[in-house]
Amino acid sequence: MTELRLYRRPVSTWWWTRKRSYFVFVMRELSSIFVAWFVLYLVLFLYAVGRGEAAYQRFLDWASSPWVTLLNVVALVFVLLHTVTWFSLTPQAMAVRVGGRRVPAWQIIVGQYVGLAVVSGFVFWLVTR
Repeated sequence: MTELRLYRRPVSTWWWTRKRSYFVFVMRELSSIFVAWFVLYLVLFLYAVGRGEAAYQRFLDWASSPWVTLLNVVALVFVLLHTVTWFSLTPQAMAVRVGGRRVPAWQIIVGQYVGLAVVSGFVFWLVTR
């Protein structure tokens, strides 16, 4: 008895580069790696601060190397992409109702950016005072 095999058209590894929405989706998923990098970087920073001035200075020397600086710049771009795409997806993921009416998507998105600006301003104030 012969086995029936269906034809499966081969799919390129780069299929996601052909359509903008797929590309943005894959880049957003890839951005999670850079979010994890920023968390690790912050943990290393806090660890160095907790170990004293010499450890803190070694961290600063390491962090100022060109490859770490470049990695942080690339990570910042990906984290900004992650933030923008996450904020735009939030109204689809949660239906906020006030007084029985659904809050328009643009108000949810603006609220997130206002919250981000307030928290960022507060952190900036804490760091620079």
